[in-house]
Amino acid sequence: MSEKIAVYPGSFDPITKGHLDMIERATKIFDKVIVCVMVNSSKDYLFTCEERVQLIQDCIGGLGNVEVDSYDGLLIDYVRSRNTNIIVKGLRAFLDFEYEFQMALTNKHLDNDIETLFMISSNKHSYLSSTLVKELVKFQGDVSDFLPKKVEIALQKKYEEGYIK
Repeated sequence: MSEKIAVYPGSFDPITKGHLDMIERATKIFDKVIVCVMVNSSKDYLFTCEERVQLIQDCIGGLGNVEVDSYDGLLIDYVRSRNTNIIVKGLRAFLDFEYEFQMALTNKHLDNDIETLFMISSNKHSYLSSTLVKELVKFQGDVSDFLPKKVEIALQKKYEEGYIK
Protein backbone atom coordinates (compact mmCIF):
# COMPACT_ATOMS: atom_id res chain seq x y z
CA MET A 1 0.00 0.00 0.00
CA SER A 2 1.38 3.42 -0.93
CA GLU A 3 2.10 6.11 1.61
CA LYS A 4 -0.80 8.52 2.20
CA ILE A 5 0.55 12.06 2.01
CA ALA A 6 -1.54 15.16 2.67
CA VAL A 7 -0.70 18.81 2.08
CA TYR A 8 -1.94 21.28 4.69
CA PRO A 9 -1.57 24.71 3.04
CA GLY A 10 -1.96 28.15 4.54
CA SER A 11 -0.35 31.50 5.11
CA PHE A 12 0.33 30.77 8.81
CA ASP A 13 0.99 34.45 9.55
CA PRO A 14 1.55 33.48 12.32
CA ILE A 15 0.90 29.84 13.12
CA THR A 16 -1.55 29.45 16.00
CA LYS A 17 -2.43 26.67 18.42
CA GLY A 18 -5.47 26.06 16.20
CA HIS A 19 -3.18 25.33 13.23
CA LEU A 20 -1.02 23.07 15.37
CA ASP A 21 -4.07 21.17 16.58
CA MET A 22 -5.09 20.59 12.96
CA ILE A 23 -1.58 19.39 12.07
CA GLU A 24 -1.45 16.99 15.01
CA ARG A 25 -4.87 15.57 14.16
CA ALA A 26 -3.92 15.16 10.48
CA THR A 27 -0.80 13.18 11.46
CA LYS A 28 -3.08 10.54 12.98
CA ILE A 29 -4.86 10.09 9.63
CA PHE A 30 -2.02 10.36 7.12
CA ASP A 31 1.41 8.77 6.92
CA LYS A 32 2.94 12.16 6.16
CA VAL A 33 1.64 15.72 6.44
CA ILE A 34 3.35 18.49 4.49
CA VAL A 35 2.64 21.90 5.99
CA CYS A 36 3.01 24.25 3.05
CA VAL A 37 3.43 27.97 3.65
CA MET A 38 1.77 29.48 0.60
CA VAL A 39 2.92 32.79 -0.81
CA ASN A 40 0.15 35.01 -2.16
CA SER A 41 1.48 38.09 -3.94
CA SER A 42 -1.75 40.00 -3.24
CA LYS A 43 -1.32 39.62 0.54
CA ASP A 44 0.80 41.66 2.91
CA TYR A 45 2.47 39.43 5.47
CA LEU A 46 3.75 40.31 8.91
CA PHE A 47 6.32 37.51 8.86
CA THR A 48 8.46 36.66 5.84
CA CYS A 49 7.97 33.28 4.25
CA GLU A 50 11.26 32.10 5.75
CA GLU A 51 10.21 33.29 9.22
CA ARG A 52 6.86 31.49 8.94
CA VAL A 53 8.55 28.26 7.86
CA GLN A 54 11.01 28.51 10.76
CA LEU A 55 8.30 29.25 13.32
CA ILE A 56 6.34 26.20 12.18
CA GLN A 57 9.44 24.01 12.31
CA ASP A 58 10.13 25.29 15.83
CA CYS A 59 6.59 24.37 16.90
CA ILE A 60 6.23 20.87 15.45
CA GLY A 61 9.10 19.20 17.28
CA GLY A 62 8.24 15.62 18.06
CA LEU A 63 5.98 15.14 15.06
CA GLY A 64 8.20 12.92 12.92
CA ASN A 65 5.78 12.60 10.03
CA VAL A 66 5.48 16.35 9.38
CA GLU A 67 7.48 18.28 6.82
CA VAL A 68 7.41 22.06 6.41
CA ASP A 69 7.82 23.64 2.99
CA SER A 70 6.81 26.78 1.11
CA TYR A 71 5.50 27.45 -2.36
CA ASP A 72 4.76 30.43 -4.56
CA GLY A 73 2.27 29.31 -7.17
CA LEU A 74 -0.88 27.28 -7.68
CA LEU A 75 -1.56 24.89 -4.84
CA ILE A 76 -2.51 22.04 -7.18
CA ASP A 77 0.88 22.35 -8.93
CA TYR A 78 2.58 21.99 -5.57
CA VAL A 79 0.38 19.04 -4.57
CA ARG A 80 1.20 17.27 -7.85
CA SER A 81 4.93 17.97 -7.40
CA ARG A 82 4.78 16.17 -4.03
CA ASN A 83 3.19 13.08 -5.61
CA THR A 84 -0.06 13.31 -3.74
CA ASN A 85 -3.61 14.39 -4.47
CA ILE A 86 -4.83 15.21 -0.96
CA ILE A 87 -5.32 18.70 0.45
CA VAL A 88 -6.37 19.12 4.07
CA LYS A 89 -8.15 22.31 5.08
CA GLY A 90 -9.40 23.36 8.49
CA LEU A 91 -12.83 24.88 8.96
CA ARG A 92 -13.72 27.10 11.89
CA ALA A 93 -17.10 28.44 10.86
CA PHE A 94 -19.55 28.56 7.99
CA LEU A 95 -17.74 31.55 6.46
CA ASP A 96 -14.61 29.39 6.15
CA PHE A 97 -16.65 26.70 4.44
CA GLU A 98 -18.00 29.03 1.78
CA TYR A 99 -14.52 30.20 0.75
CA GLU A 100 -12.85 26.80 1.09
CA PHE A 101 -15.66 25.08 -0.81
CA GLN A 102 -15.16 27.50 -3.70
CA MET A 103 -11.40 26.84 -3.67
CA ALA A 104 -11.91 23.06 -3.50
CA LEU A 105 -14.28 23.14 -6.47
CA THR A 106 -11.82 25.27 -8.45
CA ASN A 107 -8.98 22.87 -7.67
CA LYS A 108 -11.19 19.93 -8.64
CA HIS A 109 -12.04 21.66 -11.92
CA LEU A 110 -8.34 22.19 -12.67
CA ASP A 111 -7.41 18.61 -11.70
CA ASN A 112 -10.13 16.04 -11.12
CA ASP A 113 -7.74 13.81 -9.16
CA ILE A 114 -7.28 16.42 -6.41
CA GLU A 115 -9.27 15.73 -3.24
CA THR A 116 -9.84 18.32 -0.53
CA LEU A 117 -10.63 17.00 2.91
CA PHE A 118 -12.18 19.37 5.43
CA MET A 119 -11.45 18.99 9.13
CA ILE A 120 -13.57 20.85 11.66
CA SER A 121 -11.55 22.80 14.19
CA SER A 122 -11.67 21.82 17.84
CA ASN A 123 -14.20 23.81 19.86
CA LYS A 124 -11.48 25.60 21.80
CA HIS A 125 -9.98 26.92 18.55
CA SER A 126 -13.14 27.54 16.53
CA TYR A 127 -12.95 31.34 16.78
CA LEU A 128 -9.18 31.66 16.55
CA SER A 129 -7.43 33.28 13.58
CA SER A 130 -4.04 34.79 12.88
CA THR A 131 -5.78 38.09 12.16
CA LEU A 132 -7.48 38.06 15.57
CA VAL A 133 -4.18 37.33 17.30
CA LYS A 134 -2.42 40.22 15.52
CA GLU A 135 -5.27 42.52 16.51
CA LEU A 136 -4.95 41.46 20.15
CA VAL A 137 -1.21 42.12 20.12
CA LYS A 138 -1.83 45.54 18.58
CA PHE A 139 -3.85 46.47 21.67
CA GLN A 140 -1.49 44.64 24.04
CA GLY A 141 -3.93 41.81 24.74
CA ASP A 142 -2.84 38.48 26.16
CA VAL A 143 -2.31 35.95 23.35
CA SER A 144 -0.66 33.21 25.42
CA ASP A 145 -3.69 30.90 25.09
CA PHE A 146 -3.63 31.18 21.32
CA LEU A 147 0.04 30.91 20.35
CA PRO A 148 3.00 28.68 21.13
CA LYS A 149 5.51 30.57 23.30
CA LYS A 150 8.10 30.99 20.49
CA VAL A 151 5.46 32.48 18.21
CA GLU A 152 4.18 34.76 20.96
CA ILE A 153 7.73 36.08 21.48
CA ALA A 154 8.26 36.58 17.73
CA LEU A 155 4.93 38.40 17.40
CA GLN A 156 5.69 40.62 20.38
CA LYS A 157 9.04 41.50 18.78
CA LYS A 158 7.28 42.50 15.54
CA TYR A 159 4.99 44.71 17.60
CA GLU A 160 7.92 46.34 19.42
CA GLU A 161 9.65 46.94 16.08
CA GLY A 162 6.56 48.79 14.82
CA TYR A 163 5.41 46.21 12.26
CA ILE A 164 1.93 45.92 13.80
CA LYS A 165 -0.02 49.15 13.47
